[in-house]
Amino acid sequence: MEGTLWYVLTGTRGGENRIRILRAVDERPRNANQLADDLELDYKTVRHHLDVLIDNDMLAKSGEEYGAVYLPSDRVRANWETVEEIFQRVN
Repeated sequence: MEGTLWYVLTGTRGGENRIRILRAVDERPRNANQLADDLELDYKTVRHHLDVLIDNDMLAKSGEEYGAVYLPSDRVRANWETVEEIFQRVN
């Protein structure tokens, strides 16, 4: 998981936005529309990054489609020290 975290959050285009999304849902679970508003990003951009984070088991989804709320996955929680290290290195 550690290598995946580094790759998805720093090794690809869009990593900065994925970090912002992960931080936001750690602070408070939110749906895609709330994330777009809170982070001042286009809704489609947020949806894309949410899909990438879910595909890589970094986020979990509670609920259906539009109203689904996103939160960090158990797998990411178990590796949160690495996530924090990535946050610090990127900033």
